[in-house]
Amino acid sequence: MSTLDSKGTIFNIQHYSIHDGPGIRTSVFLKGCPLSCLWCQNPESNSVRPQLMYNRDTCTGCLGCIGTCPQNAIRQDFDKVITDRALCTGCGECSAVCPSKSRTIMGKTMTSDDVYQEVSKDALFYRNSGGGVTITGGEVLFQPLFARDILRRCMENNIHTAIETCGYADWRAFSEILPYVDLVIYDIKHMDSTMHRKGTGVGNERILENLARISSEMSIPIIARTPIIPGYNDTEDNARLMAAFLRDNVRTCQEVNLLPYHNLGVGKKSQLEEEPSFISHAPGSGEMENLRTIIRSYGIEVI
Repeated sequence: MSTLDSKGTIFNIQHYSIHDGPGIRTSVFLKGCPLSCLWCQNPESNSVRPQLMYNRDTCTGCLGCIGTCPQNAIRQDFDKVITDRALCTGCGECSAVCPSKSRTIMGKTMTSDDVYQEVSKDALFYRNSGGGVTITGGEVLFQPLFARDILRRCMENNIHTAIETCGYADWRAFSEILPYVDLVIYDIKHMDSTMHRKGTGVGNERILENLARISSEMSIPIIARTPIIPGYNDTEDNARLMAAFLRDNVRTCQEVNLLPYHNLGVGKKSQLEEEPSFISHAPGSGEMENLRTIIRSYGIEVI
């Protein structure tokens, strides 16, 4: 297999996306992430390996999955069916026999050519709308060579390319990918490193350094993206620190996207048979507008 056709693990290819860059896009979601954000909306993306999703609400209780599992990872506990996640390999045997489709496998292996052939089906929409392909996740830099080969095929065929990244990666991983990227969508969780570590498991020094470096060394357009988590990063001080950093260090920043918290990840945690680690509430429209006004006062467009 050539380096132009590497393999990787994805958990979704979303066609006709309008929120991950300009125009109509196809978003490719890679599995694997170095962060452990408490509010993560895609917890099924954290592990790079395929994972079982189990919807207890639609399960008919037929128990066919128990005898099918080659790892003996599934058992009945009174009125519940429980999966031993330490034993489960994500093989999909149980999902194949589930009549209600309550068991599904999240994640599959594809080659970069497989992915390119799928996303290129929408080339007409890209041309007519100024859209393209966005590699997201999880974290795009968790599988850098796989992502690079997809992006390179797209760029060679005149398809606009974008990545969404948390920025927590060695610069060598960035250097593999960035020559084939037209736009970087860059997540900023918190400007204080201690608070960043509390919310994501890692500090933010490397993240901010990489962000400034992308702008200064590569001159690639950047959209900064921040999830607004009430009680965590929704303060005026944090907004001002972020705006000042972008103004002074990221000259190619085109705009900031403020994303209000939602609890989509809570239901997905349940399907992974995990307890939710964090539940907040959506910020009010007035609070969002206040943060938008603050950041715009630094000369930065905000959506």
